[in-house]
Amino acid sequence: MSNTFGKIFKITTFGESHGVAIGVTIDGCPAGLDIDEVFIQSELDRRKPGQSKITTQRKEADTVKILSGVFEGKSTGTPIAMVIENEDQRSKDYSHIAETFRPSHADYTYDAKYGVRDYRGGGRSSARETAARVAAGAIAKLFLKKVGIEINAFVSQVGDIKAPHYTTLDLSKTEDNIVRCPDAKTAEAMIALIDEVRQDRDTIGGLVTCVIKNTPVGLGEPVFDKLHAELGKAMLSINAVKGFEYGSGFEGIRLRGSQHNDEFYNDAGKIKTKTNHSGGIQGGISNGEDIYFNVAFKPVATIMQDQQTINKAGEEATVSGKGRHDPCVVPRAVPIVEAMAALVLLDFHLRNKSSKI
Repeated sequence: MSNTFGKIFKITTFGESHGVAIGVTIDGCPAGLDIDEVFIQSELDRRKPGQSKITTQRKEADTVKILSGVFEGKSTGTPIAMVIENEDQRSKDYSHIAETFRPSHADYTYDAKYGVRDYRGGGRSSARETAARVAAGAIAKLFLKKVGIEINAFVSQVGDIKAPHYTTLDLSKTEDNIVRCPDAKTAEAMIALIDEVRQDRDTIGGLVTCVIKNTPVGLGEPVFDKLHAELGKAMLSINAVKGFEYGSGFEGIRLRGSQHNDEFYNDAGKIKTKTNHSGGIQGGISNGEDIYFNVAFKPVATIMQDQQTINKAGEEATVSGKGRHDPCVVPRAVPIVEAMAALVLLDFHLRNKSSKI
């Protein structure tokens, strides 16, 4: 089972949803980085459950403990280990699926592949694992801030309700509401829809848009490790993600090349593009413009309704969701998307230092 991500700035996550704890080990963090534990905790607080009426009511403080790799507030260059204890497990909520496969979950595939699975909250396949990624991503963000790179994600769509294009929004307002949409009117409609879905004992999907500003020219490798390919891999590794597009994405097929090409111009000695259909990436390498992409999240698979399925014996069965689950995952997914983007950007930043003399 692969649990490691990255080439130079490399993370390995561990733990299960209803185990003792989850955590992460970071290998390759340069020495001398100021480790702001308050900031790391604030990022985890954005992801933790129980934030509002439109998220799961599982109560986890998600308090992070740094076990190694930091001395007197600075990284030492040795592996950084962080752990987050699980405090509010209700494993009995999952006893009914010990021998039954929930629709659209990893139950069947895990069981078929490994012959054993932790059915308590999905075990390793649970989105709770992403808390470890957010902790690691927070450290990556601390480094990227030093070189001026800014990463901002927000909820841009829930169901059929869409926010305006990011270029018209004030992204500093993303945290002003519980759905994390920087447009107040759109946010109000999104919240109402999620609450309606929750009362219907159902779930709904949505879209998270991420914008990366001040990326230097040259991040990414031109063949297999293209910057957009690694961002896509990072995003598609997040639970419940069903799609990734950057720049003009699928809408770009409507345009002709004469409309889609991003023409260059000289802005007081700095090369820029008049448009940004490329999404800040050309030939797999950043070109200095805004990097922007969309991440599509499916409706949460656990619904509080009866569904038909199969058990381990191959017999027909009925399963109904129990426990505490998000009616829509996208509000809590925002910091996860940012964290994975930060891990990719920092890894390429470090790799880029060896690209030329």
